[in-house]
Amino acid sequence: MKTIPVRHLKTSQKEPNLSGDFMIKSLQELLNGKNMVHELHRHDFFFFLALKKGTGNHEIDFVNYNVTDYTIFIIRPGQVHKLDLDSNCQGYMIQFNTEFYYSIQKELNSLLQKASAINYYQLKKDDFLKLNLLLTSIFTEYKNKAVAYKEVIKSNLNILFIELIRLKNTNNKTFNTKDLYIQERLEEFLHSLETNIIKIKQVSQYADMLNLSNYQLNTITKQTLGKTASQLINEQIILESKRYLLASSNQINQIAYHLGYEDVSYFIRFFKKHTGYSPEAFRKKLK
Repeated sequence: MKTIPVRHLKTSQKEPNLSGDFMIKSLQELLNGKNMVHELHRHDFFFFLALKKGTGNHEIDFVNYNVTDYTIFIIRPGQVHKLDLDSNCQGYMIQFNTEFYYSIQKELNSLLQKASAINYYQLKKDDFLKLNLLLTSIFTEYKNKAVAYKEVIKSNLNILFIELIRLKNTNNKTFNTKDLYIQERLEEFLHSLETNIIKIKQVSQYADMLNLSNYQLNTITKQTLGKTASQLINEQIILESKRYLLASSNQINQIAYHLGYEDVSYFIRFFKKHTGYSPEAFRKKLK
């Protein structure tokens, strides 16, 4: 079965000590006066796009966003996206593997998880310029490669994630301690869905992974998103189905088997129930 095109970070011969686990580029240098067009694909690494000045379009998991000034996009490993950037864009593109950032400290790991729970940040000018100082520092460290530059980059990334989380929480001023706990558990559940949906499709299995009862997990999802855990599982299955339908030429039965469905007719009925289209009709409609 052909899979969705997956891009990997490559080791640069000019940067043998970096091992391809982190990269930051200036958009001005990257574009070099030309438009950038990336067709639908997915990454096995985190992809950040910070635009001080920008025009274009960015489609992430089939949701369209206009590229504008003072925006930040975060793509998690496994998500699919399509990117069109105009030649006049300014800012930074950052890519890194999970191994580069993830620490043995759970608190630091959760910073990235919380910040990347949102794909699109539209910031005020002052807020963006504050974050741009961190990005410029990261870019300088990456270029100069002074002693312990990786540690400095990771420290700046931590601060960047904290600032994004603060901005996110500022827009949810009604949060209290209980609400924050519930939000954290929700984000853990959503992260587990993205990672395990092909093999795990039962509410009870996810509840066990999070050390929660089915009732507790459903209470969290209903309170935060107004949906049951089962609804969110179904939505993730449909999303993964759409990814393969639109980003690959695989047959419907191949996609069904890949997603864990031996009964292809059941998969077709399931997809049509949740989208209004058969898989084949959906593919023809949007391709």
